Parts: sequence; structure tokens; C-alpha cells
Amino acid sequence: MTDTDRGTQRDRDSAFYLFTQQNLPACKPVLTPEWVFMTFLFIGFIFIPVGLVTLRASHSVVEIVERYDIGCVPEPFRINKVSYIQDDSIPKNCSLSFKVPKYMKAPIYIYYQLDNYYQNHRRYVKSRSDKQLLHGQNQHGISSCQPVEVNNDRPIIPCGLIAWSLFNDTFTFIRNRAELKVNRKNIAWKSDREHKFGKNVYPFNFQNGTLIGGGKLNPRIPLSDQEDLIVWMRTSALPSFRKLYGRIEKDLDVDDVVVVHLMNNYNTYSFGGKKKLVLSTTSWLGGKNDFLGLAYVFIGSSSVTIAVVFTLLHLLSQRH
Repeated sequence: MTDTDRGTQRDRDSAFYLFTQQNLPACKPVLTPEWVFMTFLFIGFIFIPVGLVTLRASHSVVEIVERYDIGCVPEPFRINKVSYIQDDSIPKNCSLSFKVPKYMKAPIYIYYQLDNYYQNHRRYVKSRSDKQLLHGQNQHGISSCQPVEVNNDRPIIPCGLIAWSLFNDTFTFIRNRAELKVNRKNIAWKSDREHKFGKNVYPFNFQNGTLIGGGKLNPRIPLSDQEDLIVWMRTSALPSFRKLYGRIEKDLDVDDVVVVHLMNNYNTYSFGGKKKLVLSTTSWLGGKNDFLGLAYVFIGSSSVTIAVVFTLLHLLSQRH
């Protein structure tokens, strides 16, 4: 045997060669009909109960959703809602009431929901300065905040379209003529409060221009404590989203009538958006969402159906 033949033989005995030629020792299961039936049945018997438990947890969540953007516009202005919302001389206060359908155990989470609002628009998402939010006006790299980076040749803190369009509707809840206290602390992620918004950074020159986008900020409170802003700055990937407003830390009984006094300040009429108020309890799985449970049930049912069909085909047309 020549040296070339010996080298070729060594190459063929190497692990890399055996791997590329799929000649390494490996487990190669033989999928017999019995194994296929049992596998699909096992998946079905696991997924269906998990899905039913998940659906039960989702259905245990009590949720109240009230749309208010149309009802809070006075009758004479419903033809031109944009002129109503842009006219500061017109009162924006409004009231709505609802009856609690089921017992709601505290804490009861309050959300505002916006529909047809594209926070995922590329120019909108990029219009912010994370360095400025964390370190303040010593950071001069705010060109990404265009078109809301400076006003009267002075920097805006926080700059950018996201902060400029801060949601500013407010809600007060009344039950049996007594106000329900709303806890608005710890509504933002702890990681955002501690690592993305500076404790020594204060709003400066914010909403002082001729065109006001949304809510104003208290210049004496650091950004790390402006939790409304922190919640708003975490943009949504979908055009319909909810953001946490606060928590009611008292139980609500069945048939309790809750009156909400709100200020309808935020302009969604210019782009056909919708505003809704949401009250919701939670379960061990979180909020109300049937998708996960339905997905488990669907996959489990499909697996059982496939197992039954394969069994019938195997019994009716066996291979000899």
C-alpha cells in the first residue's frame, strides 16, 4: 500500500469523514405503526388537559372594557372631533359608569387601550435618545430625536416623538360616592426605572413649543420616578395595545356601580384611533388570553385525530 493510499484510508477513518458521510454510530429509531400511534396519543393526552386548565384560568379573569372616545365628545362637536380636541377652551371632562358583572378580587389592574395607533412606525420608534434619558443634557447626541430635539435653541428633555406624544388622559373612580384610591406606583418595569432612566435627570424645556403633542411632566421629579413616561416609552409592536395606568387595591362586588370621571385630553381623532378603559383581574397565568389554551387543545385534538386515522388505516390496509 502506498503512502497516498494510507493517507486516504486515514481520512476515511477520521471522525469528520464519518460524520459528513453519516457513518457515525447513532440511534436510528424505526417508526413502526405502534410507535406512531402511541406518540400521537401521548401528545394528545398531555396537550388537551393542559389546554383545558389554561382556558379555565383565562376564563376566571374578570375583564371590563369601556370605549369612551366617542361618548365623551359633546354632541355639537361629533361632526368635527379634531376641532373639539384641539380647542383648549372646551372642557374635556367626561363621566361614564358601568356595573361590575362578577366579583373582582384585588388587585384590579387599570389599563388604557389604544387602537389603530402605530407605535411601531420606524421613524416614531427611532425618535428617542436612550443616552439622554439616562445621563441628561450632557449627552449631545440627540440627532436621533428629530423632529423634536430642540426648542428655542435649547435641548428638550426627554426629546423625541415618543415622549412628545405621551398619553395624558386621567381617570378617577367612584363607588358608593367614595373615591377608589388608585395606586400608580411600580407600574413600570423595575429594570427600566433603575437602568434606563436617570435618577438625576429632570424634564427640561418639555412641551414648551407651539405644538403640544401630549402630556406634560413635572420638572421637579426625576425621569426614573416618572412612571407614566417609562410605561409609555416601552413601545408596542402592534397597532392595538394596552398600557398599565394603575391598580385598585380594593375588591369590587357583583353589581357594584363604578363611576369614572375622566379627562378626555388625548387626541386620537386625527388618525381615527380608539380609546378604551380596561379593568381586569389576573390569574396564575396572567391576564385574559384564550389563545394559548385554544392552541394546546387544537394541537392535542389534532394529534388524537391523526392517531385514530392512522390506526384505522393500519387495520384496514395492513402490509403483509
